[in-house]
Amino acid sequence: MALTLNDIEQQLGPHAGLLIHKCETIHKEALHLPTGDVVDTIYAQTNRNNNVLRSIQSIIGHGRLANTGYVSILPVDQGIEHSAGASFAPNPIYFDPENIVKLAIEGGCNAVASTYGVLAAVSRKYAHKIPFIVKINHNEFLSYPNKFDQIMFGSVEEAAALGAVAVGATIYFGSDESARQIVEVAQAFERAHELGLATILWCYLRNGEFKKDGVDYHTSADLSSQANHLGVTIQADIIKQKLPTNNGGYNALKFGKTHAKVYSDLTSDNPIDLTRYQVANCYMGRMGLINSGGESKGATDMAEAITTAVINKRAGGMGLISGRKAFQKPMKEGVALLNAIQDVYLCKDVTVA
Repeated sequence: MALTLNDIEQQLGPHAGLLIHKCETIHKEALHLPTGDVVDTIYAQTNRNNNVLRSIQSIIGHGRLANTGYVSILPVDQGIEHSAGASFAPNPIYFDPENIVKLAIEGGCNAVASTYGVLAAVSRKYAHKIPFIVKINHNEFLSYPNKFDQIMFGSVEEAAALGAVAVGATIYFGSDESARQIVEVAQAFERAHELGLATILWCYLRNGEFKKDGVDYHTSADLSSQANHLGVTIQADIIKQKLPTNNGGYNALKFGKTHAKVYSDLTSDNPIDLTRYQVANCYMGRMGLINSGGESKGATDMAEAITTAVINKRAGGMGLISGRKAFQKPMKEGVALLNAIQDVYLCKDVTVA
């Protein structure tokens, strides 16, 4: 049974005020909001070719959120990014790639995002049953000492050959290696579009200097939003970003360029307004913003997932991409969590602020 507004309010607990917040910063009328015909109204107006439009529509038109304009994606690339042991030890069935895809299907997701190896291992059985998103680069995280870099693990051609409808990639904006990564990913995205694949960019910040006086500005609204803006510049069709947890990174770190109105007029302390600034930097929502679900913390996962979904939807975002909260628990519980996220987007009483 789908969650009602009352159910969602109960899950939000002390954060229930998010349901009645009115955004007075960037008004919703200025945004391009998710709709069931977003491929016709937004993407078809771009330079994307017909095959890319079909690929985007295959994601938009699948799962419990089919043709709402919203997406719920299961990402399981953590076997590389966080090590297989750290990721799958809580539930070892997910060492088997088939269970990753099964979770996405049973959970009613629009698509499953994973590595070349995972999706190739089961491609003939499942590529026609749920849209595949191949993550083409990773931080291999086995070199010692650890370094923060993204390297290519395969080709866009290989992703297309195994039946993917999209490729995903990460850029560590702000890192020493970011210039190379931007060029690599921009070229890969150009090739993906040529082959008819959609593109999704993980727009993450990585720089040891982005922490100051005990505050971590990697998820500052102003810095993460600029990463989004760089991402849509290299023609990402969808942007993946972490929810903002603070603001004022430019001012605190005393670098780059910003404007006082970013903080006085275009944002507030409310997480919906901070996330709306992220949406604005995705060409006012022309390219959809999906926020990540974050790590699994156990008992609070359901409430945190629903809270993130409410913030993203009310900010004008396109959906959620949640992995560890779903696959690091029994499959039945993972399905329930994914369905709860989707219920937020299906609930007509949860409106854009």
